[in-house]
Amino acid sequence: MRLEKVSSKHDKKTNKVIIPLSKSLDSNIEEFEQLFQDCGDVVKRKFPIGKDKDIWAYIAYIDVMIDRRVIEESILEQLIIQVRDVPKAFTEKDEDSFTFIKEGGLATADLKEVTHMDDAALAVLSGDTIIFIEGYDKALVVATKGFPNRGVQPPDTESVIRGSKEGFSEAFRINTVLIRRRIRDTKLKVKQIQIGTRSRTDVGLMYLDDIVRPQILTEIEERLGYFNIDSVLESGTLEQLIETEWYSPFPQTQVTQRPDKAASAILEGRVVIIVDNTPFALILPTTINCFFQSAEDYYQRWYIMSFIRVLRYCAAFLSFSLPGFYIALTTFHPSMIPTQLAFSIAAAREGVPFPALIEVLIMEIAFELLREAGVRLPAPIGNTIGIVGGLIVGQAVVQANLVSPIIVIIVALTAISSFAIPSYSLTSAFRIIKYFMIFLSAMLGFFGFWLGILIILTHLVSLKSINIPYLSPYIAGDMNEYNDLKDSLIRMPTFMNKMRPIFASRDDKVRLDIDEKGEKNVFTKQ
Repeated sequence: MRLEKVSSKHDKKTNKVIIPLSKSLDSNIEEFEQLFQDCGDVVKRKFPIGKDKDIWAYIAYIDVMIDRRVIEESILEQLIIQVRDVPKAFTEKDEDSFTFIKEGGLATADLKEVTHMDDAALAVLSGDTIIFIEGYDKALVVATKGFPNRGVQPPDTESVIRGSKEGFSEAFRINTVLIRRRIRDTKLKVKQIQIGTRSRTDVGLMYLDDIVRPQILTEIEERLGYFNIDSVLESGTLEQLIETEWYSPFPQTQVTQRPDKAASAILEGRVVIIVDNTPFALILPTTINCFFQSAEDYYQRWYIMSFIRVLRYCAAFLSFSLPGFYIALTTFHPSMIPTQLAFSIAAAREGVPFPALIEVLIMEIAFELLREAGVRLPAPIGNTIGIVGGLIVGQAVVQANLVSPIIVIIVALTAISSFAIPSYSLTSAFRIIKYFMIFLSAMLGFFGFWLGILIILTHLVSLKSINIPYLSPYIAGDMNEYNDLKDSLIRMPTFMNKMRPIFASRDDKVRLDIDEKGEKNVFTKQ
């Protein structure tokens, strides 16, 4: 039974009715329990507080989502037992009583007030505890989050030999802490918002206030406000919604599972987006050069990692061009093949009833199926399927004269090359482009092959990520005085990379400063 009627208003954006809290505790309880009707996981209790038990309170939270010890020791024990020794605070039902409960009756510092039922419900759904008190049209929200999570584990998508073994978790606050451990600076900001009218997912924008470009930060915030969606269950949803060139196969957002990589990006002036319930963070803006960089590149000697980067770029080119190149060469331009190699290819293809295009498609599709099966199956079985299945299928199709051995080699080299790319998102783009190159080469030969390369390069030149050229620093390098070329195809020694990349604000470009004596010692043999 409602003891007091309160006015409500309708929020058109969230399509919800916003109800102010009432001073009647029974009225608030009725409204709250109506919202959580048939929710068996919500724990609710009404209890008296004060020495004379003349003031009643109502507590509610979701089981397992909270830290029960905090509720029992910091809330219930304080309100039911401890405050009974201070009866003076409860002699009158005025603001002083509520202030005493808030500031002296609860043994916790992380609490806040809410004045609407929607905010109270959201607090409970977020893992906090709500306390309604008789005689007051506001409630207390106590931070008691205790979500079950798998903790900090090694990242399984970006493994390194030398470097941190910590990976992001599904818990939002754990992820922000992992970055704060690496950047102990008050300039590191965490701008937290909620996206999703149903899921109310916590999304955090992490950046260094004095390094980030204000235009980049503003653009990201505007893009996050362009849409209104029911739920955001993974960062991939945001990634697709904030990209402007949605038709492009190339990712315009970098995805990482490594806190050290995210921290490095923030120190470069970029913005990291942390999304609750996912271990994958988004980094904006990005360039194609960023996808060829690994966290391990900066932990080992420069000439070794420069050699590996050159291998990555070569592998990236082979991953989408090798099958098309083979088709164009054998189908349209066999005269360009050396004589001995031409005889070997002809002997290997003897008895094969299909043209080169069909051979390549058969093996590529078979490999895609094996790769997908290996990912979806449990890890022990998936590894077995990938190895044994590949060997059996490859040997069987060759013995059946469905494909030639040279095609198996071509497809295997293409697959190995794709695995050498550090970014899975970029690898997926090359998997799609590969078929585009295959069909162009099958129709037009080398003309189609080079036409495909030209189309890809033209598209990359026109592509931008938050107004940053996608091919930077290979184009528009003068925007940062060509300093970014020192960390591109070749990674120069650390002491030479003194300036921040193009992403950073022009007011704070220097990230390494070596005095004259130290710089002299770098080149002088001691």
